[in-house]
Amino acid sequence: MEYEAVIGLETHVQLKTRSKMFGTSSAEYQNADPNTVVDAVSMALPGTLPVVNEKAIEYAMMIGMAINCNIARVTKFDRKQYTYPDLMKGYQITQLDEPICYDGYIDLPLDPPVRVRINRVHMEEDVARLVHVEGPQGGTIHSLLDINRAGTPLMEVVTEPDMRTSEQVESYITNLQHIIRYLGVGTANMEEGSFRCDANVSVRPVGQTELTTKVEVKNMNRVRAVVRAIEHEIERQIAVVESGERVVQETRGWDDGKGVTIPQRSKEEAHDYRFFPEPDIPPLVITEEWIDSTQAKMPELPIARKDRFVDEWGLNEYDADLLTAVRSTADYFEEVCAGVKASTADVKKAYAKEAANWLNGEMARMMNNDEISDMSQTRVKPAALATLVEKFRKRELNNNSAKQVFEVMYTKGTDPETVIKDLGLGMVSGADSLGPVVDEVIENNEKAVVDFLAGKEASLKFLMGQVMKATRGQADAAQATEMIREKLATRR
Repeated sequence: MEYEAVIGLETHVQLKTRSKMFGTSSAEYQNADPNTVVDAVSMALPGTLPVVNEKAIEYAMMIGMAINCNIARVTKFDRKQYTYPDLMKGYQITQLDEPICYDGYIDLPLDPPVRVRINRVHMEEDVARLVHVEGPQGGTIHSLLDINRAGTPLMEVVTEPDMRTSEQVESYITNLQHIIRYLGVGTANMEEGSFRCDANVSVRPVGQTELTTKVEVKNMNRVRAVVRAIEHEIERQIAVVESGERVVQETRGWDDGKGVTIPQRSKEEAHDYRFFPEPDIPPLVITEEWIDSTQAKMPELPIARKDRFVDEWGLNEYDADLLTAVRSTADYFEEVCAGVKASTADVKKAYAKEAANWLNGEMARMMNNDEISDMSQTRVKPAALATLVEKFRKRELNNNSAKQVFEVMYTKGTDPETVIKDLGLGMVSGADSLGPVVDEVIENNEKAVVDFLAGKEASLKFLMGQVMKATRGQADAAQATEMIREKLATRR
């Protein structure tokens, strides 16, 4: 029998506000000493009252708008009761039946495209962090509590069970991360814990429409771990079904080292948490004016921007995808190309392709070496790179010289014209400048000439190498190659 997977995701997104969801302490806790970024509310001291972070509400609306959700005109907070050491109050403030956003979707750019419906986007607060200390014989001997993370604003994005493969899950996560980063509302970094995914996985015979028992998989701290965990869980559940046993509804943790999911606890239902409306926070009314002002702040999103780069700048899908993966890179590219925006379509296309080659090539390579993620933080200003691109496109510099110039621009921030002057670089081209060099190379390398005339194409590369050596790498390679061929053709 053939089986298919049915997969839904619950994704927690930390919002990049200055202060916490209901308190006054900073939400930037990642690099702080333990238990130093706290306030009376996040510590759950007696007599404290929560105050809703207005910026977090705005960020939640932006996420909802970006994934095509309806925005609730009235939303409320609830208390979710459970006992665990990292929950300072003994309950978590979250949203149960009246979330801030609902009924949305994300279209995944796959072949064929896949639409993943969004059930809801709701707001809540993060919990504290437990650090488990192992003993010399293994096993936890005690746990330490760091309250810094408690109260950090969280969004939970819950999908419908619309995904069928790990490839679709990976595409969904990647696209959601891009959206969050483009909006500037969060870092969406799984490794630092600001973006956390839980997967609900079940399997059923192909053709069956009824849902079967699902298992929730947790503890996945990178995209590849999510993919591996889901693939393993699909295989495990199929093996359970085919053995005649029953899949148990439970929560399982992912062990990345062993590559397996392991049982953690039986799956709770909503009534287990004893939800009830948060009495200290009245229902929140979201006005049309607030929605309109938030909508006005929305940037162009990555998929739309990628499509525009293909249509407006004539880029191929690969280049456009790389350039729009990070908003600062896409912004930088458009600054580089700003000078030719009003040019003809052919000029725009040629210039944009050249600019994309430099950004996706040399710039990306050197940024990767220096572990820089934001192109605007490099020493190369967009206007300076635009000058280099134009000189290279007009073949005032050849490839070798242009790379030398760029390296100095990147390391020192010097403008390209100064670098060209200081290094004495410039293209050697044209019959007057390049012709004598080609003649001399042909005259001094008779064996290579004879070999080429005998049909050995490799000899042409040797002769070209001699031309480049004589011009200190500044010859126009295409022009020199053509000149060598033309001159040797007269000897046949």
